[in-house]
Amino acid sequence: MNTAVTIVKDHSRDFEKALAALTESVVYVGIPADNTNRTDDAAIGNAAIGYIQETGSPINNIPARPFLVPGIKSVSDKVASIFRKAGQNALAGDLDSVQNGLNAAGLVAQSAVKARITAGIPPALAQSTLEARAARGVNRTKPLIDTGQLLNSITYVIRKK
Repeated sequence: MNTAVTIVKDHSRDFEKALAALTESVVYVGIPADNTNRTDDAAIGNAAIGYIQETGSPINNIPARPFLVPGIKSVSDKVASIFRKAGQNALAGDLDSVQNGLNAAGLVAQSAVKARITAGIPPALAQSTLEARAARGVNRTKPLIDTGQLLNSITYVIRKK
């Protein structure tokens, strides 16, 4: 018995493109170097401010207020689920769904980081910080939210490995 295979439609190129899009891409969440400018007269940009706030600066008496790593970790299961679905879409050769999955993962992580900041991160602001804010007419008391520029600079980017 001679069995022949007939190819009705070849999706191998779609599969290869979708798989490459998934495996050759990285989703970064944070404050990209090209989004570090501030509208005030700060001596340093948002990326540096974010790093200092995340890790603290004992020499400047700034306690660590981790927001980036804990924010992303809080949605790691959800992001993993999105990537699993993107992998299934890659196997199906669906490049658009893979790209949508990468964007969805970035948005979920970005939103979680912003939510962590807006929820408030201990320790509370020092009295001297609150007084300095009040002198500028600012009555916000949550750490990491003064002008809103740091919060608004948090985003995600998709890059090639």
